[in-house]
Amino acid sequence: VNPPKDLKKPRGKKCFFVKFFGTEDHAWIKVEQLKPYHPHKEEMIKINKGKRFQQAVDAVEEFLRKTKGKDQASSHNSIEEKNRRNSSEERGKQSAGEEKRKASLSEGKVKKGTGEGKKRVSSVSSERGSKSPLKRAQDQSPRKRGRPPKDEKDLTIPESSTVKRVMTGTVAGFKWPPSVSEPVKDSDPHFHHFLLSQTEKPAVCYQAITKKLKVCEEETGSTSIQAADSTAVNGSITPTDKKIGFLGLGLMGSGIVSNLLKMGHTVTVWNRTAEKCDLFIQEGARLGRTPAEVVSTCDITFACVSDPKAAKDLVLGPSGVLQGIRPGKCYVDMSTVDADTVTELAQVIVSRGGRFLEAPVSGNQQLSNDGMLVILAAGDRGLYEDCSSCFQAMGKTSFFLGEVGNAAKMMLIVNMVQGSFMATIAEGLTLAQVTGQSQQTLLDILNQGQLASIFLDQKCQNILQGNFKPDFYLKYIQKDLRLAIALGDSVNHPTPMAAAANEVYKRAKALDQSDNDMSAVYRAYIH
Repeated sequence: VNPPKDLKKPRGKKCFFVKFFGTEDHAWIKVEQLKPYHPHKEEMIKINKGKRFQQAVDAVEEFLRKTKGKDQASSHNSIEEKNRRNSSEERGKQSAGEEKRKASLSEGKVKKGTGEGKKRVSSVSSERGSKSPLKRAQDQSPRKRGRPPKDEKDLTIPESSTVKRVMTGTVAGFKWPPSVSEPVKDSDPHFHHFLLSQTEKPAVCYQAITKKLKVCEEETGSTSIQAADSTAVNGSITPTDKKIGFLGLGLMGSGIVSNLLKMGHTVTVWNRTAEKCDLFIQEGARLGRTPAEVVSTCDITFACVSDPKAAKDLVLGPSGVLQGIRPGKCYVDMSTVDADTVTELAQVIVSRGGRFLEAPVSGNQQLSNDGMLVILAAGDRGLYEDCSSCFQAMGKTSFFLGEVGNAAKMMLIVNMVQGSFMATIAEGLTLAQVTGQSQQTLLDILNQGQLASIFLDQKCQNILQGNFKPDFYLKYIQKDLRLAIALGDSVNHPTPMAAAANEVYKRAKALDQSDNDMSAVYRAYIH
């Protein structure tokens, strides 16, 4: 596809700007790493048996079907247009012949035997009978799909004659804005997000998008460009050559480590309950005996634990992270904690010469397993970029939000909204039940309206089926609500909705629902 004008092409070998089906992200890819789609399709499916890869293949096939349908329609329209043009030309010739005959008869009476009248009328009729219909047909005929007008030629990427890419059809189907004055209507909505997901209106010109991006970087240091600077090979990611450590193999950490290993990263793991490491050792991970050992032997160490106390104990406790920190060592805390905690941890890490990045994740166990988390990062910008291949392996997009503490605040706000919404869903379902309404019908109605979402459907299904196997622990969403309320108190901002939801979750905890999924808040309403 055509890259944004402001995105510079990497130096060195020839490469293309490629859109990836499935993950819906983009990257510069070297020519030698591109293969023909159809000849290699079966081979690649055998190698990549994951669900995400199959979804990507399905997306390619669907795109090709649509493209073929449009091409057939375009071909049919071209034939009809040609027939109309030929018919128009024929009528023009008949009209010209008729006028010529009449004019010849008329002028023959005056200038009999001279060729002047014939010559003059012929030229007029030719102009009227052929030029006008042709010009009209050209004006009305649709521009061939994928061919840029003259002022867009500079945007077209030259196609290599020896390379038939997997995304061949995409070049024709992906329309970049022809001018800065025309709104972006047909471009990929995911690519808007790739450029800047904080843009307030999707239908804005590209110039406005790039301007907004610069403003965000200058004023707040907050950007949301997806990490796409790593080289992807056959839908996979070129892993960093840095040694990666990971501390904490809970619901989220387990999925993250699994994806890091799948994408070829060298990973050393540690968990408080050592048995949880066994599966990852079998998958190729190395075992660290203590957090300090992991940090001292790895270049970048990630941690994902349950709460502020666990995060502090991991860093400051016996054989903790801090004991392994020395100049140049990097620590990335992915736990959802408050801004004060993460700021304290950053200070002690940096005081020992280390580099610090906070990177809490938005998602659940399923999204973690699928490598589709959303990463919110803040702190050392260079370290954020060094983590690019890791973030691509574990998530679908990442945001850099500026100074330490910003990501913690944003994460608490996101989870506050999510937790409050879950409590409202449970409240609605119980109200439907006690008033004699069908809960399934309520879900069907919601799924057809503006609130429709995967989250809504999954959580309602949990409740209807009585299945509260944890995908996001109830105790952790209550912890996040509590921290979000404290964040509001710290700036004297009211959070009455979150406070009400928090009380419902506290009741659910009292009913022994802490280790169930957050959707078990439903039980607080029926007891």
